[in-house]
Amino acid sequence: MKIRKAVIPVAGWGTRSLPATKNIPKEMLPIYKKPIVQYIVEEAIEAGLTDVVFVTNQNKKIIEDHFDRNFLLEQLLERAGKKELLEEVRRVSDMVNIISVRQKEQLGLGHAVLCADEVCKNEPFAVMLGDDLMFGLNAGISELLEAARSEGKAVVGVIEVPEDKVNRYGIIQGEEFAPNMYRVNRLVEKPSPEEAPSNLAITGRYVLLPEIFDILENQEAGVGGEIQLTDALQGLADQDKLIAVRLQGQRFDAGDWVEYLTANIYFALHDEELHDDLVKRLMELLPCTDI
Repeated sequence: MKIRKAVIPVAGWGTRSLPATKNIPKEMLPIYKKPIVQYIVEEAIEAGLTDVVFVTNQNKKIIEDHFDRNFLLEQLLERAGKKELLEEVRRVSDMVNIISVRQKEQLGLGHAVLCADEVCKNEPFAVMLGDDLMFGLNAGISELLEAARSEGKAVVGVIEVPEDKVNRYGIIQGEEFAPNMYRVNRLVEKPSPEEAPSNLAITGRYVLLPEIFDILENQEAGVGGEIQLTDALQGLADQDKLIAVRLQGQRFDAGDWVEYLTANIYFALHDEELHDDLVKRLMELLPCTDI
């Protein structure tokens, strides 16, 4: 199974991150030294994917520009002799082939994926959501690509969540047939704790088969009046074409303020130049807080 493309939906309004996202796409909010979307693209590249398809809207051009050349900035850095920064901004612009398609109406994640139909038609592809940041050796989309190639089926990434948070996710019901791998029988979008078939929640990583487009094309609106990708995945599960992989590594939900701030601290602590000073400042601040 040859998989080349990663679809990254970026057309949403980022309401969970307001007011920071009033005029800045949530995908461009920085985590440490890079915007969120760059971490997602780098994860795709490290997994061997060569093309990134942004499903975007007219207000998100800044995301595409981030992966383009900025000759004025490059000239400024070159004149200033800042060679390392110059190499870094050029590396970002050269890292991947960018394809952009418009989602003219925000009608749900399933609709966003459907907008990539013409670009991804007739071949399997990855879907990576910018809210979920995955880190660790061969973690994230790499795990799903390996499973898709070995099993020849679509794959969703799942994580275990507390019972009181299952109503925030799509939840799977499945049978474990190998370590951390499940045959998916049923998916439920944002169930109550009483109705949830498990605590295995679908996170923002998928590998999908091209027949998902036919399912989405004929699908009616679901929860929230939107075209839910979870409902379309049920169509694949009904054909025994869907498995789930329990993801390893470190995950941050960039749409949650606690997780977002924790991610910034996580990466800063891994910077040898910042580590000691950051720990010192944190230790000074902690006694001043009501915890």
